[in-house]
Amino acid sequence: MTLALALYQPDIAQNAGTLARTSACFGLSLHIIEPAGFPVGDAGFRRAGMDYLDRAAITRHASFTAFEAWRVHERRRLVLCTTRGAVAYTALAYLPDDVLLLGRESAGVPEPVHAVADARIAIPLAEGARSLNVALAGAMILGEALRQTGGFGGGLITDRPAPRA
Repeated sequence: MTLALALYQPDIAQNAGTLARTSACFGLSLHIIEPAGFPVGDAGFRRAGMDYLDRAAITRHASFTAFEAWRVHERRRLVLCTTRGAVAYTALAYLPDDVLLLGRESAGVPEPVHAVADARIAIPLAEGARSLNVALAGAMILGEALRQTGGFGGGLITDRPAPRA
């Protein structure tokens, strides 16, 4: 098993598409917990995901209850990324099969979701700042989790031209 990203009832198609592309680029699965605030697969989602959506391993869950049943069955730890987290995202020791859950852009996640999370992490922000864009926050946290768990693999992408000196 490898790390996975999960989106709780995402509001913005472009953010979900960006995270689908991110997941595809790192060979991870993306779990979308419905209902989404847009038709999954709409133009904004496709535009942000680009041609990577064909490579993305996306699983849609009809509800948080359905997602939670899958997660418990798979015996995976739920790491909630939240502005209310008590632990800095860089301080958590990630496991290779963690599921990183990002909340709704407009409202985060409800209390029952907080209650079942195994860990709650936050990105420390400057005084007065409320939150980052969810796709950016997800990428930062995923990068740290991949770094800690050796998930980058160490190989370089070789199907693109080398930069010119």
